[in-house]
Amino acid sequence: MTNPALPPFDAGFGVYVHWPFCQSKCPYCDFNSHVRRAAIDEARFVSAFRRELEHMKSLAPERTVSSIFFGGGTPSLMKPETVGGILEAIGDQWTIAKDCEISLEANPTSVEATRFRGYRAAGVNRVSLGVQALNDADLKALGRLHTVGEALVAVSTAASIFERFSFDLIYARPNQSIMSWREELIEALAHAPTHLSLYQLTIEEGTAFHALHEAGKLIVPGDDHARALFETTQEICSAHGMPAYEVSNHAKPGHECRHNLLYWRYGEYAGIGPGAHGRLVTARGRRAFSTEKSPEAWLDYVERDDHGIVSDEPLGNEAEGDEFLLMGLRLTEGIDPDRFRMLRGRGFEAARIEALVEENLIEICSDKRRLRVTPKGFPVLDAIVADLAA
Repeated sequence: MTNPALPPFDAGFGVYVHWPFCQSKCPYCDFNSHVRRAAIDEARFVSAFRRELEHMKSLAPERTVSSIFFGGGTPSLMKPETVGGILEAIGDQWTIAKDCEISLEANPTSVEATRFRGYRAAGVNRVSLGVQALNDADLKALGRLHTVGEALVAVSTAASIFERFSFDLIYARPNQSIMSWREELIEALAHAPTHLSLYQLTIEEGTAFHALHEAGKLIVPGDDHARALFETTQEICSAHGMPAYEVSNHAKPGHECRHNLLYWRYGEYAGIGPGAHGRLVTARGRRAFSTEKSPEAWLDYVERDDHGIVSDEPLGNEAEGDEFLLMGLRLTEGIDPDRFRMLRGRGFEAARIEALVEENLIEICSDKRRLRVTPKGFPVLDAIVADLAA
């Protein structure tokens, strides 16, 4: 049986490291993040990361790591020595490619920016800054602890230390006009001229914003206004040479985030740390892994069992095909239908393709080998995926 993780469909192998701690919980965030007032025993966590990495290597040996991503939580709360220790542990298990992209998410506070040189010395070569807004009132409403001034200093510091950097903004915020977003986005492009991640605010269940929204105390833009903001985003970024390469990510050609491309191209990755997810091609086929979310319980599990895995699910043909579509159609480069056929065990129905092309929701690329969603289709991407997967 052909291994779908190997050529001609090899999207690479990555490692995702989840650092679960934050200084405070943002009201819109549903990620696995935790606030702890006591000092974190970072040495104990490094030891646990090492043990879980050893277990992941036993499941997926002899890999070459093409990208590493420290996410969270807030990885920039880690000491540079902690980051260096984890990178060393990864290198002890697998070969790290010479051109490996090593990214770290960081908060743009003045305190955390002072650690940037330490992260660079440890091996990090790309940072992603959680700026979220270039408006102090909105930063406060979003629960962010930095000011616009602090954020721009951190961005400037990152630009002077790292060859590759990016920052995030959230749009479709309460009372946000198209004109104000246009001005904010143009300013952002002046500070991050190679990569920006631009996310539409969504109200996630279990967050503080969800409770406020349910109570009628938080009003977000309606669908029509949100779509206008999305279209404005595409227009401005494209005009500045930063087209979308994925629904929410914009970059100059060659500056795309390689680790995220690995996800969207349905590559293979080990997820380590509390609440991490992974997709590994093992001797038993492609499997979906997730680890214990509670940092303290995860530590206990790893120290007892050498890993914190709480879910290990085989992915059959239907699940693999669905995941491939869900991830790959987010990319403006689209997908290779031949890979879908290999994963799913069947090709697309010609009538469905024809109907979606007729509605200008998808298109066949000029090379006749790839299928992609059109600009008109991206706002209804979920419906397109469901239609093709049926």
